[in-house]
Amino acid sequence: MHRLTALSVVLAAGSFSASALSQAAAPPIQVRPANPKRVVSIDPAARAAQQQIKSAIANPDGSATFNVIAPNAKSVAVTLEGEAEPRPLQQDANGTWTLTTEPLKPEYYGYRVIVDDEREMDPRDPMVRLNLQNPSSIVHIPGRPSPAPWDLQDIPHGTVEHVMYTSKLATDEAGLHDRDLYVYLPPNYDAKRKQKFPVLYLLHGYSDSAIGWTDAGQANWIMDSLIQQGKIQPMVVVMPRAYGTMRMITEGWGVWTAPYKLPIENQDIFEQMMLKEIIPMSEARYNIATDSAHRALAGLSMGGGHSIHTGLSHPEVFGYVGAFSSAIVSPLAPGSTNAQNASSISDETYQAAFQGIVPNAKTQAPFKLFWLSCGTEDGLNTVNQKFGTWAKQNVKGNVSINQTPGMHTWLVWRDNLITFSQLLWK
Repeated sequence: MHRLTALSVVLAAGSFSASALSQAAAPPIQVRPANPKRVVSIDPAARAAQQQIKSAIANPDGSATFNVIAPNAKSVAVTLEGEAEPRPLQQDANGTWTLTTEPLKPEYYGYRVIVDDEREMDPRDPMVRLNLQNPSSIVHIPGRPSPAPWDLQDIPHGTVEHVMYTSKLATDEAGLHDRDLYVYLPPNYDAKRKQKFPVLYLLHGYSDSAIGWTDAGQANWIMDSLIQQGKIQPMVVVMPRAYGTMRMITEGWGVWTAPYKLPIENQDIFEQMMLKEIIPMSEARYNIATDSAHRALAGLSMGGGHSIHTGLSHPEVFGYVGAFSSAIVSPLAPGSTNAQNASSISDETYQAAFQGIVPNAKTQAPFKLFWLSCGTEDGLNTVNQKFGTWAKQNVKGNVSINQTPGMHTWLVWRDNLITFSQLLWK
């Protein structure tokens, strides 16, 4: 250490004499001039032109244009929500990859860019769809000539409140049981109105969070639009984070393999959270109905599984239950969430599995409505239609089994919400 210190002083003084180096008794050191800094010249015009390149452009005819700057890439494609196969982009002379689609159905489309087999967000699109596992970029194709129900319109709007709370029932590994929920209050919501507002408890799917139905599903704008058109009664919509345990997220997509131990545990915990925490807290905070005739539960995918598991077991709590593209799981029917395996499960096995999910279906009170739907191209459609057949024979009350064109996407679930909400409180 002392020799290095002495050498440092010599070098700092700028004296590189042989005597000084020998007195330091250190190995010979070659002092080389520092490499000159590399100066990269950027053509200001080219840089300005590149900065002007935007992506996810909604064109007047309803088509969308995507632009990806990747001059050294061998291939670039876009995966568009609702489509099974990626769409390839073509490279121009400046190295920009581009694609303009045909006119698309008005929607909010999630998408990701694939650059040489690597999936990524579109860096030139500021719109982002939040997700705990797979966030995506967004391209919005507005309704034409009239706005779609999920488009932002110049009409009276409700408000969305964000409520944080600590759950005493959630079982997270770290002991942090923080939970949240978003609450939609319709235009002209009156906290002192004598007639309480009907309430829909609306659940997100796996990998989403409490914000899913407003951020990705535009549920608040859908409600605004349907209320303005007189198609639904003004209602409060409570959208909680639907995880009894956050291990559902930290352990990844592998939890959805038979025998579904963690998803079933998650359902059981969330059922208690819904009945003992979320509903009492919502009723204490908002002017909402406390009777089953004016209380509904609905959800998509994992949330649809919650709706079936919790909603169909409690007709005294929920008069209306909606299940959209539901993840219906039972240890008695391994593989029900896998499209290939689901078709090979016998009807007898399904019967036993469904009976285990709703054991008192034939003896409990009837529902005003149980409404089920799934996308025709959804890998969960087989188990959903099987459950629908069982429900027709076993669940008391009005049972409506449907299919919606499409895959396991928000394009399907927005339509489901629009249809289901118009059937409530009849």
